[in-house]
Amino acid sequence: MAKSNGALDLLTVALQRLPGVGAKSASRMAFYLMQQDLEGARHIARALEDAAARIRHCACCYTLTEELVCATCTDVSRDATQLCVVETPADQAALERTGAFKGLYFVLMGRLSPLDGVGPKEIGLRRLFDRVAPQHADTDDAQTDSPIHTRVPIDEVILATNFTAEGEATAHVIAQAMKDLPVRVTRLSRGVPVGSELEYVDLGTIAHSLLARR
Repeated sequence: MAKSNGALDLLTVALQRLPGVGAKSASRMAFYLMQQDLEGARHIARALEDAAARIRHCACCYTLTEELVCATCTDVSRDATQLCVVETPADQAALERTGAFKGLYFVLMGRLSPLDGVGPKEIGLRRLFDRVAPQHADTDDAQTDSPIHTRVPIDEVILATNFTAEGEATAHVIAQAMKDLPVRVTRLSRGVPVGSELEYVDLGTIAHSLLARR
């Protein structure tokens, strides 16, 4: 029976919590840090501890921030009549990098996945409905004391969940739930990537591009 290396084994197991990192990759990382970059390991440890202590969810859109309300939600220059719904803070960051969207966001912190036990409550759908139309929210779960950036009514909800089976299902559930609300619900468009050749584009994307042509 192999003898445990204590702290080194604990570090290896901890590194496996990162997405896409298996046992072998985690072991290589652990040995590298301990053998060749001990100062780097200390820097990572300090940064992780600091981030874990300071970063929280925005009380308005639920993205990650160090403040009670994030910089995007407090930016009065943004169009408060548009609300873009995304799955994760990383998705929000990707949209922000395009510079094409000037409205506000709502981060679901996940997507519907019944097989994994992830339902509407786990991804915060009631908070979303409270944000869009407070008068229709369930008062038992609505966070009425959360600071809201603006009281301007939302005209459009843009569903920007991912184009996976779970993401599509999440978008469909939200759209159906909002069909009686006084807002326009739209879905992020998809199609042939810019600069691509049709020969190498998957058939599903081509078919959807044809159906959604303008």
